[in-house]
Amino acid sequence: MEKINRQRLQGLLEQFSSFGATGKNGVSRLSLSEEDLAARGKFIEISEEIGLSVTVDDMGNLYATLPGKEDLPPIAMGSHLDSVVKGGRFDGTLGVVAGLEVVRTIVERNVETKHPITVINFTNEEGARFDPAMMSSGVLAGKFAKEDMLQSSDTEGMTFGQALEQSGYAGEVGNRLKEAAAFVELHIEQGPVLEHNAEEIGVIEGVMGMACYEISLKGESNHAGTTPIPMRKDPMFASAQIMVELQRELKKLPEDLVYTIGRINAYPNIHTVIPNEVTFTIEARHTNMDVIRQVEKMIEHLPKMVERCMLSSRKLWGRDTVEFNRDIVQAVSESAEALGFKSRKMYSGAGHDAQFIASYIPAAMIFVPSAKGYSHREDEYTSFEDCAKGADVLLNTVLKLDRSAGLQENKVLEENRA
Repeated sequence: MEKINRQRLQGLLEQFSSFGATGKNGVSRLSLSEEDLAARGKFIEISEEIGLSVTVDDMGNLYATLPGKEDLPPIAMGSHLDSVVKGGRFDGTLGVVAGLEVVRTIVERNVETKHPITVINFTNEEGARFDPAMMSSGVLAGKFAKEDMLQSSDTEGMTFGQALEQSGYAGEVGNRLKEAAAFVELHIEQGPVLEHNAEEIGVIEGVMGMACYEISLKGESNHAGTTPIPMRKDPMFASAQIMVELQRELKKLPEDLVYTIGRINAYPNIHTVIPNEVTFTIEARHTNMDVIRQVEKMIEHLPKMVERCMLSSRKLWGRDTVEFNRDIVQAVSESAEALGFKSRKMYSGAGHDAQFIASYIPAAMIFVPSAKGYSHREDEYTSFEDCAKGADVLLNTVLKLDRSAGLQENKVLEENRA
């Protein structure tokens, strides 16, 4: 089994963590910001140093490619270099940097691959500066209209289109990833399961389906000190009742269902005024879409009147469970086993570029443990040893997929066309 250079991978991770460093081991590297452009420049510099050719598409996605011996679609790896505000230094970056290290290892050891090998940095995966998340992979997969994405603006009023043009990374539409034999994304877990079970590798079978709703309760504003309780139409207390009732009912569903009330807004949000409206979001995630549909039915059948307040709900977004390609999942599993790593097959609760790419290219993911399950925060951490183990699995998965050209190649392409 092949292995990457662990010290070099650690050096690369530390180098990239300097772009947008927060001083508390985190990074703030919003898409197409000055910090992101510096990271992109380093990606190109390293790619060219290895001997890769670099192209840019019209969404600013970067592709660094090592030629193959045969005229075959590439095997692609990658993730994203942008972060949330005060995010972690491993989220996304590991998948990009490990991809570069995998290709460098292949070059150093004079391994000739049948397929070209491509490392991708996707633009604006986090959606922290421009909505939505996974913007550019979504455009590639036909999930989002490019024209709409170009008009998405940040808090300063700059649109994604303007930022892209100013960045110098507005490339050609012809450079887009159109086909590939496989796409494999290495990522930190962003959850506690692997660490809790003392497992080293997550073999990702797909991405959980989800549904997100906004629930609104409308009442009547009045003076907080002069309005008797029995005479109030208070949507705050009505909302609290609904939240408790939702939790009670959701607990009756399968215990691996995850659900979150993540945003609450009260209007006018003044401590001396009874609110006239309270809105909150509730989202649920599960691999079985029948369970998600039960959640949706539960929300849609909430009472229309609660404590004399009017209740309404609307679905903000949702997604069906994404199933990754079985052959690639198996290649990841076999590579982890051959390397002697303890692994677990699992589904991702978080969204990733791979879920969109999987709609038109055979894809799968590899997870490595996140300390305490922390992510999207400055103290996010994955040991460099675990990062290297993930990169080793990525390297051997890519080589295994490359060797399976022929019957396997035809099989995955036929599945994709179907």
